[in-house]
Parts: sequence; C-alpha cells; structure tokens
Amino acid sequence: MSNARRPHYRSLLFVPGSQPERFNKAINSGDAVVIDLEDAVGPGAKADARRAVAAWLTPESRVLLRVNGNGTAWFAEDAKIAKLPGVAGIVLPKSQSAADVVALVSLTKAKIPIFPLIETAQGIWNALEIARAPFVQQLVFGTLDFIADMGIESDGEELDPYRAQLVTISRIAGIEAPVDGVTAAIDDVDRLITETMNGKRRGVGGKLCIHPKQVPLVNQCYAPSEIDVAWATRVLEASTNAHGAAISIDGKMVDKPVVLRAQQIVQLARMPL
Repeated sequence: MSNARRPHYRSLLFVPGSQPERFNKAINSGDAVVIDLEDAVGPGAKADARRAVAAWLTPESRVLLRVNGNGTAWFAEDAKIAKLPGVAGIVLPKSQSAADVVALVSLTKAKIPIFPLIETAQGIWNALEIARAPFVQQLVFGTLDFIADMGIESDGEELDPYRAQLVTISRIAGIEAPVDGVTAAIDDVDRLITETMNGKRRGVGGKLCIHPKQVPLVNQCYAPSEIDVAWATRVLEASTNAHGAAISIDGKMVDKPVVLRAQQIVQLARMPL
C-alpha cells in the first residue's frame, strides 16, 4: 500500500502501558513512542494499563500502541482503545499470517497503520502475505522472541539472513523498510551502534529502543553523511531541471530508483537527531 505523506520512523521507543507517569516524558523521545500493553504488562495489570492509556490519550498524542496478539484474552479489548484519537498506529505482536492483521482491522474498523511484529518461524514464512495485508506500513523484527522460537544461540550476525529476507519482502510488497529488533544491553553503546549500522547496511529502515538514551544514537546512525546529502541534492536538482530527459550524475544514469533514493536521503537529513 502507499506510504505517501506517512512519517518515516528511525527509532521506536517502548514504554510500559502500566506506567502512565512515563508517557509524557517518553512522548518527546524517539521518532515514535510505542506504548506497550503486551510483554511489559503482566496478566493481572492489563485491564488497569488499558484504562490508564485510554485516559491519557488525546488527539495530539500520536503514539503507537502495542496490543496483545490475536488469540489472546486481551486482544479484543486492546483493539477498542487502539482506535481512539491519538493512536497513530498499532504494533501487532506474534503476527503469524495475514489473518492476524485482518482480525485486527475487523475489530478496529479504522484505517490506521499497522506494524506486524515478526517473531516466529511461522511469521517469517508468511511475511510476504503479512506485508501485503490491509494497512500494513512496516514489518518489525522481534529478534528476541524469534531466536527463542528458532533455537538460535545468538542475536548477532546469525540473524542477518532473516533481516535480508524482511528487507526484500518489504520491497516486494511496496511498504517501508522493516524495523530491527532491540539491543538489550542498554549501557553498551558500542554494541548499539554496531547493531544499528549492521541493520542499516542491509537495508533496514529503523530500530526498536528500550531506553530513551538509545534513541539519539540510533537516529544519528540513520542520519545521512554530508557527502550523501550533497549527492542527493545534486540528483534532485538535475532531475527537476531535466524535465523528463535522460540525465547522468558522476557518469551514472539517474533513473527513478536513484531519484527515490535521493528523496529518502534528503528526508532523513531534515529529521532532528
């Protein structure tokens, strides 16, 4: 589906739905804040968390909401608040097939962007049909649950083939590049930078964060260099002045994919760190 005029998310910061005192502070962190009603909230606290989120939301909030997955006891009730003003998108955990997305859409009855979390072997097997489901904006790679499901021993380079698969699938489906999973080592700056740059080189479009101090580092990793911005500016200027004629920059043909890449670079350069 088309992504025109939709924001590009480099960093998505989780905040527990059971801790409403953190909402206002978190709202100023990250390109997007994800209020979490799933893993961060225990079974006995989910109803209270749902009420707290509903009471806090305003049309200006513009947060993402991670609901509990299809098939859980909380799915339907979470979907009710997911369509309230102020929810800019829904993160759908344990997405196994397009049917999970369709089930969410049928409950919300709202045209709201959906971010399916790919966390299992079944989910990655069906990732293309999930990516093509209604209102899907970006796939999100739930790396920690994925390695547990797959029996993989590390969340390092062993996951790169699956990242590449999600990048390719997203491209085929015509949606935004996927969001990578968290770096659980909150205080390990070098690891955060290494993992973020690893994803970026492979075409990943953003990263989940679990602490506010991770956000500026992730955003900085995704910021284009001055050289890239200068190149992109030249491409766009030449394309505009060409009026449809064939052009080249630095001896290389400039076609539609090159122009689109230049537009992406300029867009990223304009985003605050």
